[in-house]
Amino acid sequence: MTEPIKGRCFCGAVRFQFSEAPVAVRACWCRDCQYLATGNASINAIFKTASLSLSGEVAEYVSTANSGNTMRRRFCPKCGTPLFSHSSSRHEVMVVRVGALEDREIGGPASYIWTASAPSWGHIDPELPNCAGQPGPVPLK
Repeated sequence: MTEPIKGRCFCGAVRFQFSEAPVAVRACWCRDCQYLATGNASINAIFKTASLSLSGEVAEYVSTANSGNTMRRRFCPKCGTPLFSHSSSRHEVMVVRVGALEDREIGGPASYIWTASAPSWGHIDPELPNCAGQPGPVPLK
């Protein structure tokens, strides 16, 4: 990859970029993500944490996910845009909300997770891998 992958919050107070491509992109139907994505699945790109450059201040909300992991969710304190999540089980990777990326084409999900939590009308592509709950760790490339 030659060009960094850039993103920002809605108001532009937080800007970020990654020097490496995501290691995975997936749609998450866990109930927490449904709250964050206004009732839909959250589309998330998973990046190596070390490849992040960040400018601007982020606020944080810490909670326990259905997986049992402690989740640190970061967002813009000015406009509230959800940006990043970090799991206590995998410090080397972070989840980035695809809607915050400049190039959202990166965000075509390759799999679906927590599908057992999806509402009956929720879209789950039967041609892609899916997992009813928490999948195993994403392999790093």
